[in-house]
Amino acid sequence: MNKRPISIIIPAHNEKAVIERCLQNLLAPSETIAPEIIVVCNGCRDNTAEIVRSFGTAVHCLETAAASKVKALNLGDQAASYFPRFYLDADIKISLGDIWKVVSEMEQKNALAAAPRMQMDLSGSSWAVRSYYDIWCDLPYCREGMIGAGVYALSEEGRNFFAEFPDIIADDRYIRALFREDRRIGVRNAVSVISAPTSLNGLIKIKTRSRLGGYEFEARFPELLGNETKAYGTAFKEIAGKAGSWHKALVYLAVNLITRIRAGRQSKTKGFNHWERDDSSREKSS
Repeated sequence: MNKRPISIIIPAHNEKAVIERCLQNLLAPSETIAPEIIVVCNGCRDNTAEIVRSFGTAVHCLETAAASKVKALNLGDQAASYFPRFYLDADIKISLGDIWKVVSEMEQKNALAAAPRMQMDLSGSSWAVRSYYDIWCDLPYCREGMIGAGVYALSEEGRNFFAEFPDIIADDRYIRALFREDRRIGVRNAVSVISAPTSLNGLIKIKTRSRLGGYEFEARFPELLGNETKAYGTAFKEIAGKAGSWHKALVYLAVNLITRIRAGRQSKTKGFNHWERDDSSREKSS
């Protein structure tokens, strides 16, 4: 059986705690996939690139001084050879078996874009963080379609929808909004594992970044908003209807309010070129 060649592009900014584990998962033996793995180390001040180069010719290591995920995505794209093409955050866990499931379903459904189902690793996370994700992960727009999985894939036709990744925070939302719902899929039997922050402070940081990215996207690409649907009314009813979960719902609503305020303030005072990152999830994953 000939193995299917695909390209996997991994932007990596100071990812020494997680990059080795990420690559080991992708280099495990596979009977179905021959991955071309490209890691683009961008603005690293640690030994991420040294760790990547230790894998030898199995991984292509590119470096740029610019600390920019978008620049890294575009550099990786220029070096990549195959489709489907996967864009993968360095801190998630996904197996080649799950990547193959995404490839197979994309082909069966003629999808232009796809992502696996997101699974949160809440080990080591505080009660408040667990409470937030207990609500968030069960909302309709998290259960359906492409959302927050830390990885997405594009077919060659899908990649031809745009010239290069725009310089924005929310690259994943941009990709999701490019396609109508009937041309992008969430693959339910494939899983990517994302490590949650350990503390409420870390959660607020990453959710503020997400909110800030949303504000930037909506301001720059209003013409794409019609491709996205979020049933906020249904979501609120589901939150309100969770018996015995009112305390978790309060945490969820409080985090939403705080991050809206923080993101709004940051957009006005610092613009969209400054955002926060939580490293506690990386530390617990190392």
